[in-house]
Amino acid sequence: TERLVMRWLEVADAPFIHELVNDPDWHRYIGDRGIRSIEAARDYIVDGPREMYARLGFGLYLVELKGVDAALGICGLIKRDWLEDVDLGFAFLPRFRGHGYACEAASATLDYAESALGLTRIAAIVSRENRDSRRLLTRLGMQLERMVRPPLDAQEACLYAFTRPGHESASG
Repeated sequence: TERLVMRWLEVADAPFIHELVNDPDWHRYIGDRGIRSIEAARDYIVDGPREMYARLGFGLYLVELKGVDAALGICGLIKRDWLEDVDLGFAFLPRFRGHGYACEAASATLDYAESALGLTRIAAIVSRENRDSRRLLTRLGMQLERMVRPPLDAQEACLYAFTRPGHESASG
């Protein structure tokens, strides 16, 4: 994008992932993944995003500021076994929130999903309490469709979806 570079996560990004997934807001809104060491963060990268890149050609991407070698967050596409649609995911470190980076990265991800992957419908799941992320999804043109209960999660989550004009389905 104009300000950001998005790239595949690498094992060398484990210290950043360790910091991100242990942010209190990650635990509150996304969930505690039990990643307590750099080695566990490496495993998360290999078994999660790297596996999805190999299998599907997409996944969560590291988001960096152009010209600065500093990771801001992650944003990308996820295909969960329990969800019919591919979904948009994003998370940024606290010091990089409120600068429009998440919106810029998510918008670019939606454009990529359509232009490169041919996807016309993208979903997003978000905690009911996560007002900032819900507001961002609305700004991106997504609409709240229903509540869903992710497997192994006690809390229901909001399911938002975005369908490119001219590609509406019976459910959206």
